[in-house]
Amino acid sequence: MLKKLISRLFGQGNDAPVDGRLSQAKTLLEQGEATKAFAIFTVLAREGSPEAQYQVGQAYLNAEGAPPNLIEGARWTRRAALKGWSRAAFILATLYLHGLPKEVEEGENLSSVFEDYKKREKPQPDYHKAARWAKQAAEAGDMDAQALYGYILSAGPDDIRNPEQALLWYQKASDAGCLQGHLGLGLAALKDAQTYDQYAQAAVELQKAADGGLGTALYLMGVMTERGTGVPQDYVLATSYFGKAAEKNVRGGQAKYGIALMAGKGIERNRDRGESWLRKAALAGDAEAAAILGDWYGRGIDLPPNYAEAISWYRFASELGHAASSHTLGAIYMAGVGVPKDPEAAASWFKLAAEQGDKHATADLANLVLEGEAPKEDGRALMEFYKHAAEEGDMLAAFNFGVCLAQGVGVERDEEEALQWLHKAAEKVVNAQYWYGKMLLEGRGVTRNPVEGRAWIQKAAEAGMAEAETTYADLLVTGVGGPKDHPEALRLYKQAAENGTVSAMFSVAALYGGGHDVPEDRALAREWFLKAAEHDHPAAQLMIARYYANGLGGEKDLEQARVWYRKAEAKNLAQASAELANIGTGGTAPLPADS
Repeated sequence: MLKKLISRLFGQGNDAPVDGRLSQAKTLLEQGEATKAFAIFTVLAREGSPEAQYQVGQAYLNAEGAPPNLIEGARWTRRAALKGWSRAAFILATLYLHGLPKEVEEGENLSSVFEDYKKREKPQPDYHKAARWAKQAAEAGDMDAQALYGYILSAGPDDIRNPEQALLWYQKASDAGCLQGHLGLGLAALKDAQTYDQYAQAAVELQKAADGGLGTALYLMGVMTERGTGVPQDYVLATSYFGKAAEKNVRGGQAKYGIALMAGKGIERNRDRGESWLRKAALAGDAEAAAILGDWYGRGIDLPPNYAEAISWYRFASELGHAASSHTLGAIYMAGVGVPKDPEAAASWFKLAAEQGDKHATADLANLVLEGEAPKEDGRALMEFYKHAAEEGDMLAAFNFGVCLAQGVGVERDEEEALQWLHKAAEKVVNAQYWYGKMLLEGRGVTRNPVEGRAWIQKAAEAGMAEAETTYADLLVTGVGGPKDHPEALRLYKQAAENGTVSAMFSVAALYGGGHDVPEDRALAREWFLKAAEHDHPAAQLMIARYYANGLGGEKDLEQARVWYRKAEAKNLAQASAELANIGTGGTAPLPADS
């Protein structure tokens, strides 16, 4: 019936030569009559014409004259490839690289051709089958297949990977004028490049692919031009490359172009266009672009901060696996920026960030756990995470595992085992050196050893750890574990104080106040006591009150003395109440003990 219908429509019966009917179908296709062309191709395909089978496959795959159907499209393409049609073999190789349902293979039928295969488990790339069909088409002279086969040999699993052969196929493809061949040669050269000249050689091939309009090549040339790698640095040209790559729907190009527009880098600044391109990149799956949008809204660049929008983009980036965004969300909920403060939510985000590979997040989660602000189950999970990583040789995890054992977080307290892990981590982790030294000083998990404990704390102090600097300075003042050295203690206290350690500010003031092996300087003592007091240090508030009350290191100022006495009194310092009362009756405040 169908044959008669075609005969009436097109004036040719089924007995007409195959070539003539193929030619007629292709002419109809060129004229936009895809449905009529498909009807002829279908008949010829069933008669065994490989070219017609390929065309039927294309119709299903591209929805030209036929409803979209991946399985039927792949099946017909496979039939053509089995008969040696090289273009069909190339298309089939490409499909296998993206992943094809098992029903494509002959003999495996769907219960219905209309069954929704999209709801099935997502098929995985099959490099081995892709290699078979790419090789067939490549050997037949298809230049696109030659480039594709080169890619499979360079990026496929170990058992089929062959970089040397990949280069040969890339070269054949490029010699035939294939842009993908030039791209392949450029990528291969980039992989091994170390010097400027080697990068320049890669740029020669990438430039050819970029000149032909390949989006990936345009993006890579943009990156190289932006950095001045293998080509002269030129921000204007780099941004131009990124813009062209963006138009080709290359996510990285869209993100880079958006950033350039927002910052006015290599192009006139245009915030709205920049944001538009960043959004395109983010919605296409670029996690970094989504994170940048989060930063943009969160920091309020050009406009007031929009925390709801920022959090939305950070969440989107987190869902794409962006660990830093997950960490940022934890910090947002911890601080209560734009949302109610929620330590449990913060712990949840820190935990996710840690699982995504952010090591700083594990430390933040540990702090929450140690402060009792995270659920107990997080403590146990954290413990297991640290234990596994520590056993794998991660020294930072070994330190955190030791702290958990020492504090009894997520497990029974075990200071002996904690000491072992801290000692191991102390080889590389400064914080572990400090903790190990403190435990030796205090005799936790081991017999007290002030000398060795002091040595470890000194090591951490010399590495620049502020807390260790203050503790080691304390030891130099008291002479625990070694000789006293007040001048060196003063130097360390100052170093820590200048980095914001409030207790060190107080200690600097105390040393200058007198009674120590450094020159007395009450003016400097007054200055440092005031700094510590302004940072809410109770003892410093009492001391600065005494300095004002007695005119030490400066003018006497009873009004200021009362202000600071009241602050110290609010911290429940009994001396402050008594001395304030004495000033109120006209008496004098006692001189500071360091006088």
